[in-house]
Amino acid sequence: MLKKKGLLLVVSGPSGAGKGTICKELLNKNHDIKLSVSATTRKPRNGEVDGVNYFFLEKEKFQTMINNGEFLEYAQIYDNFYGTPKAAIIESLENGQDVILEIEMQGAKQIKDVYPEGVFIFVLPPSLEELKNRIVGRGTETEEEIHKRFSCAFEEINKISDYDYFVVNKDVNTSVKELESIILAEKNKVNRYKNNIIAKFKEEL
Repeated sequence: MLKKKGLLLVVSGPSGAGKGTICKELLNKNHDIKLSVSATTRKPRNGEVDGVNYFFLEKEKFQTMINNGEFLEYAQIYDNFYGTPKAAIIESLENGQDVILEIEMQGAKQIKDVYPEGVFIFVLPPSLEELKNRIVGRGTETEEEIHKRFSCAFEEINKISDYDYFVVNKDVNTSVKELESIILAEKNKVNRYKNNIIAKFKEEL
């Protein structure tokens, strides 16, 4: 049997496109896919568990990890740092486990520079009008925040060429099926395994 590495699935998209919902449903249906856990210097909120929701780190520890190149990506948002620890993800991938990472576009670009063999997927809304309806429907943002998110959406969509695949999220179940198809296709890409395939069959001569 040919041993296959796991895939790093990087999922991005504008706020309100539904990428979080799709990722959650994909994980519910595919227990062999692991969710990447980010690290942060912010304090835990009520109910959050270290190592499950985030790895909660002191700023000094986070800075040391930056200096040691231990993040696939990181960013400072206001007074706190957020980042994706590298070691646990690489270990999972080497063991053949797929890892999914839902992340904003700046972080995705950093990851592509460090780990270009990742699979980069962009989640689109059916339309900008539907996107705005979803953001308003959440009822969690102010009018100013809604306008800001909506204004950013087209700028984000305009950078879709940085990604390998897109999924139009009109229906969650259909979107999950499309993601599963992408994963299956990537696992059978010749470029990923051609040397291993040739070596395996050469041994059998």
